[in-house]
Order: sequence, then C-alpha cells, then structure tokens
Amino acid sequence: MQIAKFIYKQRENWGIIKGEAIKIMRDSPFRRVKLTERTIPLKKVKLLVPAEPTKIVLVGLNYKDHAKELKMRIPKEPVIFLKPPTALIAHREKIVYPSGSRRLDYEAELAVVIKKKAKNISFKKVKNYILGYTCLNDVTARDLQKRDIQWTRAKSFDTFCPCGPYLETDVNPSNLRIKAYLNGKLKQDSSTSNFIFSVEEIVSFISKIMTLNPGDIISTGTPPGVGPMKIGDTIDIVIDGIGCLSNTVSK
Repeated sequence: MQIAKFIYKQRENWGIIKGEAIKIMRDSPFRRVKLTERTIPLKKVKLLVPAEPTKIVLVGLNYKDHAKELKMRIPKEPVIFLKPPTALIAHREKIVYPSGSRRLDYEAELAVVIKKKAKNISFKKVKNYILGYTCLNDVTARDLQKRDIQWTRAKSFDTFCPCGPYLETDVNPSNLRIKAYLNGKLKQDSSTSNFIFSVEEIVSFISKIMTLNPGDIISTGTPPGVGPMKIGDTIDIVIDGIGCLSNTVSK
C-alpha cells in the first residue's frame, strides 16, 4: 500500500495511491487507516513529505561497500545524528545551495517512518512500530562537515532533507536496490542487503536512547558513490518497490 500526504484545494490530506488517483483518508495514518469515498486524480495534488516528524534520526555509516570505499572500519554500533524537521522538503521541491558552502553532496537513503510511540523496543517487535518506508536524500555541505568535525551545521540547512514521494507499507527493507541519478547519470547503486545494521537493529538501538513518536523519520545510511551537486542539477533517489524522489538544486 502506498500512502501519500498532499495538498488539494489548499487543504492537507492523507490518502492511498490507487493507480493515477488518490483515495482520501478520514484521518492521519498514525491514528487509523480508514478511507472516505472521495478520489482525486494524482496530477491535481501537490505531494508533501509523507511523515510528521518531531525529529529525524540518521545513521552515519551503514553499508559494507561504503565502508570499504572509504577504507573505514565497520562500526560496532550505529553512529547516529539528527536533522531538524525544518530541513524537510517534498518531492520536486528545490534544494537551496547555501552561500556559505562550496561543496554540496547528495546521499541516497532508505528512510523509515514510525507508526506509534516507541521506547526500549526489542529487535523482534520493531516491525510493529513501522508505518512504512520512503526515499530520503541526506544533503550535506561536505566542506562545512570537514571544517566543523561534528556534523550539525553541515546537515541542518533548510531544504537539506528531501523525503518522499510516497510511503510504502508492503516492502521488505532487507534487500532493496537503491540508486542515485545526477542529471540522469547513475552515481550510486547498491542494495540494502549490504547494510551493516538492519532496520530492526537501528530502530531498536535508537528507541533505547530516545522516545520515538508517531511520524518520526529514521534514515538508514547511504551506499558508495556520494558526490557533489551544482546549482541547476537534478538529483533522483530511486529505491525498488518504493519510487523516485526528485529534486533540483537552486540558488
């Protein structure tokens, strides 16, 4: 099932994708999934980020092939950091290149959206707390990251977290092909089968540090092939079974 958040006639709604149309929900999917009788053509809506996060938690290194590329040791536990919700933008919205940076990188990632409040959950129970999966681009001002050592500034600019287009509820996250295309040219190409830490391990680990709320986003790391973007570039994040997140870089 594909879930979308969207604007139609200046009103925010949630709905289920049915071919080229959206069937409107009566309520948020974090409360219940119950449909109305109303159906809207997909082409008439503006898609929004399919989440309602109080926080966005990301994993710093989680692909074996990326660790090999960087000649880094495999971490013994997930390395996590945060992005603010103000960094979020939706499918086809603009990534703004900040004037204080000289290198802006794309990072294709699989993201998890939390369904209900989660604290100290076990590995075996994680799936009960996940609403679905989507695409995410962990945009990074690489020069600022290197300058600061810690990552907050480099990761947190407004527009630095494109996410979408839809939320897929029926997909196995352990073996999904993930790709990034820069202006149509393939730059990243791997599979979540190369994860160092599984989705279950990541979510359980984070829940033992902080309470996860309905609508929170957890992003699971990027594969090898990360690289720079310029103003005017279009970056597409494509994950099998989920869809394509497309954004263009602007001033």
